[in-house]
Amino acid sequence: MQDISPKQNVRLAVLRAREAMSVRERADAGRFIRDAVLGRPEVEMAASVAAYVSFGTEPDTRSLLFALWKRGTYVLLPLLLPGGDLDWASYEGPDSLTAGRFGLLEPTEPRRGVDAIKAADVVLAPALAVSPSGLRLGRGGGSYDRALARVGPNILTVGLVYDAELLDSVPAEPHDQRLRAVVTPSGGFQECHS
Repeated sequence: MQDISPKQNVRLAVLRAREAMSVRERADAGRFIRDAVLGRPEVEMAASVAAYVSFGTEPDTRSLLFALWKRGTYVLLPLLLPGGDLDWASYEGPDSLTAGRFGLLEPTEPRRGVDAIKAADVVLAPALAVSPSGLRLGRGGGSYDRALARVGPNILTVGLVYDAELLDSVPAEPHDQRLRAVVTPSGGFQECHS
């Protein structure tokens, strides 16, 4: 029997906790996160934001995407490529999404390439957990670590997680990319310090 890595232990615990949350708890959390992100000056001034469509029990991002788009922000969303990297295309409202690989909702607009994320003023990243130092634990595919490695050091990168997922420490490896901030429903926007 194979030992489970520290990362996998945290992933399993977080996913179980997310499953135990009620639909209402998750919806309320998504609204608090949306409001905290939209109220942040860097986001208010951003011409473009790279974001993602929430999946399963992740904090809901659909109303956030719609609000950004309605106020004229250029929103880029990922498309999962066969090798696990992320391509990007623009979000043009809820009707511009279709089911992609693994049931993930993806934009139907023309692809902009893996380097399109470099043009974003703000990057919102999914996470299972984030530490106060900005270490992010994803689902293990490395897609976002590759994408975040393309982002300049002065770009605001933000993880969106539930309150219990802001952990004192997160297991990390050398390739893991740090975030500059995290948003939780109760704590709102918090800068990370390495």
